[in-house]
Amino acid sequence: MASWNSFPLEITYQTLGWLAFVSWSISFYPQVILNFRRKSVVGLSLDFLLLNLTKHSSYLIYNTVLYFSPAAQQQYFEKYGHEQMIPVAANDVAFSIHAVVLTAITLFQVFIYERGTQTISKISIGIVSVVWLFAAVCVFVALPSHSWLWLISIFNFIQVSMTVIKYIPQAVMNFMRKSTEGFSIGNILLDFTGGVANYGQMATQSIDQNSWVNFYGNIGKTLLSLVCKLTQHIYIYIWWLLRRTHFFWCTQCTHSKSVHITSYFEL
Repeated sequence: MASWNSFPLEITYQTLGWLAFVSWSISFYPQVILNFRRKSVVGLSLDFLLLNLTKHSSYLIYNTVLYFSPAAQQQYFEKYGHEQMIPVAANDVAFSIHAVVLTAITLFQVFIYERGTQTISKISIGIVSVVWLFAAVCVFVALPSHSWLWLISIFNFIQVSMTVIKYIPQAVMNFMRKSTEGFSIGNILLDFTGGVANYGQMATQSIDQNSWVNFYGNIGKTLLSLVCKLTQHIYIYIWWLLRRTHFFWCTQCTHSKSVHITSYFEL
């Protein structure tokens, strides 16, 4: 197993990793707080929550197994070389645990707060059911040959797939309602910050090791940051556009801008 060549780069790697952890972890709280203050989850897509729980559960499995399992690590070294470093850090494991817990708490809020007529769609239930059935089949396929790296790579693939589609229900809901009320933009802004720090962390390791293996050796983490940044740009634009339209519409109706300043910048 490789070691760090530069102490300053190692410190930079750790700093960026925990910055990503803090940003990504805090990103869950604006939505939880918003739900608590409103005593309502109206405007928050329940399909998004279900897909998000599947995504983070899959990512937790990948991170914990590769970080703690000597067998999975050995298979990683055999595939990518013993001079490489494991592409999962302690902050990745910590984030995954925190993400599953906070997503579960947000789902719990669905059952105790007002949700109007919102329900989880049959499409999302079907997608999640197929995904976990597929994962179960892969577990039984991997058991005889102890193909742990292959197995957790499947879970890594699942989390990337869920990242690609999980925001679609929320975007559709925002479009249909012509409003972002009930959905916290703070989640998106902090998620974006975490993605940038995550890429910086991976680049730091690559520079130190003079190798870019960690980018394709943990392709899920690479694609996760890329997809997050793309979707976050879209969401920030949609949020700004709908808020801007709502702001000017309300200003024309009431002839008072001051009433809507707090709502416009609400996280």
